[in-house]
Amino acid sequence: MTEQTGAPTGDPTGEPTGHQSGEPAGLKAIVTGGASGIGLATARLLAARGAAVAVLDLEPAGVREPLLGLKADVTDDASVRAAVAEAAERLGGLDIVVNNAGIGAQGTVEDNPDLQWHRVLDVNVLGMVRTSRAALPYLRRSSHAAIVNTCSIAATAGLPQRALYSASKGAVLSLTLAMAADHVREGIRVNCVNPGTADTPWIGRLLDSADDPEAERAALNARQPMGRLVTADEVAAAVVYLASPAAASVTGTALAVDGGMQGLRVRPAGS
Repeated sequence: MTEQTGAPTGDPTGEPTGHQSGEPAGLKAIVTGGASGIGLATARLLAARGAAVAVLDLEPAGVREPLLGLKADVTDDASVRAAVAEAAERLGGLDIVVNNAGIGAQGTVEDNPDLQWHRVLDVNVLGMVRTSRAALPYLRRSSHAAIVNTCSIAATAGLPQRALYSASKGAVLSLTLAMAADHVREGIRVNCVNPGTADTPWIGRLLDSADDPEAERAALNARQPMGRLVTADEVAAAVVYLASPAAASVTGTALAVDGGMQGLRVRPAGS
């Protein structure tokens, strides 16, 4: 692997500042769906750790410096390629891709029409394919290349009323493993983070639409062994770890940030 053209240097070896300590300082990152929720928390944390970050989003107008906001539609290949190319040009290359853009869906296998299935899979799965495909030529020129996909507890645990969403995230998990195998010898690491139910604007909208939002929130809290929703910042911390040189030997991994939902079988509270 060759050092990325234009990468900043911070010591006599030419190693970019921060990499010896495992930090992403000096690296160039893109975050899809980065204008809100987990994506925004991730973009901000990457920037706080010294990375240069471009946010690719349908509505990037609210993105503030030091983040670079770029408009992109992950369901449109030309839009994705143009945004990735602009990000690489303006940042001076790419080292990190965070595939975070996604949409939700509720219902059993009977409830969602074909059009909705196509839409969710197009955004949640093919959106990651398009973004990664566009970024790979730039990542191959990086000495610290990493892709991190936002997956979900829904990929590994059966959740009620989430058939379509779970299917899309199951595909993301399998895609992550396949990509990790395909690109490991190119020096490109690929991992995913599996959040539990996170306290994000999307969950807020779901709660607002419930007949009893407070009861629904209590039920969501109760199904996580820690008794509360995961925060966007907690998920972001996991994403940034996997994207950073600190995780240089980590690839093909799904990191659960789920309050114990996947692995723990605890007794009901008070028993």
